[in-house]
Amino acid sequence: MLLEIKNVVKDYASHRALDHVSLNIPRGKIFGLLGPNGAGKTSLIRIINQITGPDSGEIIFDGEPLAPKHIGRIGYLPEERGLYKKMKIGEQMLYLAQLKCLNKKEATDRINYWFEKLDILSWWDKRVEDLSKGMQQKVQFIATVLHQPDLIILDEPFSGFDPVNANLIKDEIIELNKKGATIIFSTHRMESVEELCDHIALINRSKKILDGNIKDIKNKYKNQTYKIELQSLADEKLIHIENLYELKYLEQIENKTNIIIKINKDISINQVLQSLLPLAEIHQVLEIVPSINDIFIEQVTLSNNSKKEIDHA
Repeated sequence: MLLEIKNVVKDYASHRALDHVSLNIPRGKIFGLLGPNGAGKTSLIRIINQITGPDSGEIIFDGEPLAPKHIGRIGYLPEERGLYKKMKIGEQMLYLAQLKCLNKKEATDRINYWFEKLDILSWWDKRVEDLSKGMQQKVQFIATVLHQPDLIILDEPFSGFDPVNANLIKDEIIELNKKGATIIFSTHRMESVEELCDHIALINRSKKILDGNIKDIKNKYKNQTYKIELQSLADEKLIHIENLYELKYLEQIENKTNIIIKINKDISINQVLQSLLPLAEIHQVLEIVPSINDIFIEQVTLSNNSKKEIDHA
């Protein structure tokens, strides 16, 4: 593990932002840190970046207690812009790179490399305030990765981007990961989580409510739901199917009928197909695996309802 978060607690006045949160961030993976607004994600990110400290618990970075010496091995792209608006972009990149212990020549070479790579060589003398929101985000992304950090923390990295530039930055994230960087990726864009992340953790109301390998989590929350394509059916046969199973969706197109059914855990899909064969010709069967978005909504809702029950007890 590159990063181990052990039983971390963080309080702000009467509000508990993190309640005994433990996470393991695997080395060389893209880790999705998920949760609704106010869940505690930003508090955890600030602790990892040593902007604040935990009230209790421990952070282990690469086998050692997290310390100021590790700051140079971490890159952080915050959700809010953190650039000096009046300063020229080239000068600002040099300044930020030297804060991360790069000498001027090394910093200049790397800045030119990234400016050329992202097609912004002409921006060197522009001021941040003259750039669009998306252009500012592109500059901030470069500032985050310029010193080649081992751990890159990206908080809503696609904010302000059009689809073309969002895809460009997505490709760069994948490339950085292939080169060995470990990435913590915090976002509300669940389609990006599905596409990029190896592991995820879900925090809600200051507590971790879910974490693990993304494939394992999706398999865990499968709920015996299947899409079955049938030959077009007469109404009486459809009624019979409705009586047999929980019909979630029905679509009839020309000579075929698509149904989505949910079956009890004690019934196998083979049993279902055997019962359908006398009624219709079966063309295709697909198991529906829940999306991360579906799992997110379900687990946060369950967590919130459980909290309400405790509060009213």
